[in-house]
Amino acid sequence: MAIRESAERLGASLWGWTRDSFTGMGDWVRRRWMYRKGFGSGDAVSTSAEARTGGFWKNLNDRPGFSGIGKRALIALILIILLYYPIGMLIVNNVDDDPAFTPTGENIAKPGGSQAVAVMAALIDREVNENSWTANDPFFQPGSMLDNMPNFQTGVMSALARFSFEMTDQVGRTRGSSEADADLQKAAGLLQYPGNVWLWNPTVSLAPRASSESQYREARKALLRYNTRLAAGNATYERRSDNLMATIERISSDLGSQSAILDDEVREHSSDWFDTNADDVFYNTKGKLYGYYLILKALGEDFAPIIKEKGLTKSWAQMLDTFREGAELSPIIVINGRPDALFQPSHLAAQGFYLLRARTQAREVANVLLK
Repeated sequence: MAIRESAERLGASLWGWTRDSFTGMGDWVRRRWMYRKGFGSGDAVSTSAEARTGGFWKNLNDRPGFSGIGKRALIALILIILLYYPIGMLIVNNVDDDPAFTPTGENIAKPGGSQAVAVMAALIDREVNENSWTANDPFFQPGSMLDNMPNFQTGVMSALARFSFEMTDQVGRTRGSSEADADLQKAAGLLQYPGNVWLWNPTVSLAPRASSESQYREARKALLRYNTRLAAGNATYERRSDNLMATIERISSDLGSQSAILDDEVREHSSDWFDTNADDVFYNTKGKLYGYYLILKALGEDFAPIIKEKGLTKSWAQMLDTFREGAELSPIIVINGRPDALFQPSHLAAQGFYLLRARTQAREVANVLLK
């Protein structure tokens, strides 16, 4: 009985505050409206409206028993739901494009390990464990309403997946004639897993499925195991110029494919009044540029003697600058205007410029490594 009385008192207090707030707001709106219409009987209308509104609140407030409490709780629940998504989106949203990002904790490479592999593991750790993976959030989570952050994260993971193939096929084995490293092979396979898979999708199967996060976490563990064995001298990491060249050429090819996606979006939709897909393409490309920037920056440390020997120190730095500048583009609203528009900007075209410039510089570096 005491609990019920306490609940009724709490509900009455909350309800009284809500009633007074809405009644006062309604009176203000009615007075403003009557004033603009030129009526002289605004006070009478306001008094009548107040009586009707107050009667409604009083009738609801005076209802005894659980019925009144239930209605108050229902309206409070509706208010909470209305605030849940916008506030949750503000809390969750984090397009983390920090160019100074470096591995920390257990992701740090030990002496003899690979800085590039350490960056891969650290990026997975940050996007999945620290920032929360949002690309597969179900409808009841605020992240499901976001689109920029999920596309950015997917772009980053796409860059890691592409580089993992090169690690498995070239860098992590002896001239392609030896057996592929088991941990690198496992990581490469897991990173190909779609980023939008949640635990359960009844449209595909009634049975639970492995989520994207679980697969990426396993990939990170495999990368950490490989780097630990590499530091102990029990794994292969071929620091040769032909391996670095092949890696850069594969990245250049992927950038070429991404430029085609940008080109299609500009050609097909730059004349639209509002292109709702422009920000998806922009942030996916941004994530890919950011991922490649950090990977290439780390590869510059792994292959520092070769870069210096080939006289590529300045060219390598310029290439990294272009990747970084492209990854740091962050307009408040992504607009897909025509490239020759007078007033409306074309953020996709601007991003495409940096992407193609980075691709050109990467191919120039690859050509020097070939000699």
